[in-house]
Amino acid sequence: MPGFPLHRHALRALFLSFTIPPALSLAMSCALPLALNFALAAVLAAPTAAAALTFTPHIDRDALLTDIRTLADDRMEGREMGTRGNALAQDYIERALADSGLAAVGRGWRHPFACRQRQRELDCANLLGTLPGSSPETIVVSAHFDHLGVGDGDIYNGADDNASGVAAVLALVRALRDWTPRHTIVFAFFDAEEFEHQGATWLLADPALARSDIRLNINLDMLSRSERGELYVAGTHHYPGLLPLVQAPASSAPVTLLAGHDRPELGEDDWTAGSDHHAFHLRGIPFLYFGVEDHPDYHQPSDEFARINPDFYVDAVRTVAAALLAADAFLPPGGLPH
Repeated sequence: MPGFPLHRHALRALFLSFTIPPALSLAMSCALPLALNFALAAVLAAPTAAAALTFTPHIDRDALLTDIRTLADDRMEGREMGTRGNALAQDYIERALADSGLAAVGRGWRHPFACRQRQRELDCANLLGTLPGSSPETIVVSAHFDHLGVGDGDIYNGADDNASGVAAVLALVRALRDWTPRHTIVFAFFDAEEFEHQGATWLLADPALARSDIRLNINLDMLSRSERGELYVAGTHHYPGLLPLVQAPASSAPVTLLAGHDRPELGEDDWTAGSDHHAFHLRGIPFLYFGVEDHPDYHQPSDEFARINPDFYVDAVRTVAAALLAADAFLPPGGLPH
């Protein structure tokens, strides 16, 4: 998540459950201070069409935890854009893609671009791999690998933000490489998210990828920590047609899947502009953003691998995998109607 060291939200919500037709269980929020009405969360039930999901992905727990531990190691030096540590992270992701069985997008895995950090121009790069589908219509599954680097002698390793998202996408690559999707799936690893989502913005201008074919972005940013076992999915407020796509995984999810954090009246608690999915949203491309609430280690040197919740993290990635399969199965041809 961008913004150093701002937090995405400052207030907690109290969730109340009730049932509305047609048996859709919603968890709505009541604000604690200042009588703010958050209307944040929905605990979603499965549609009967969930039976159409026949592929069962296996998330390799050991590989997932190895990836997040490696990406959040001191040797990566906080993965700040334009640095040696960031280049090491690129190398690590590129090796994983080369071993994955995916196809490259365009001429190679690495897609360099010029990025800006304040007054400096730097060399940055996205990394892309694709799983061809029966249609050129595309779902982009993304996570950013850059973080905040080193400051005042401290390394900002960014285990949750966002080694967790990168390792999750790598886990999805491994789990889904034998899957035959309807949509073409592009797995995108973005650089320069922490400075105005430059990697995602550049992807949408990358001539190697037909932007007009993109029907959905599934963005992963901060997945590995929740004391309450809660994983949020944002985007359904802006794109209500996506709500049925997340009902299927929600009913059997090993975590509590909550829809919300995407309404303008929430202020800093509105995550619409909080990560790379915003670049897609600005261009009218629907998004589902999966992430957890902030914690005291967000954008701090203490965001370390030792502080993640491994069981929750593995279950969160399993939930995202189910959501991707549901999106591929239920997203209508041509995408959501405008």
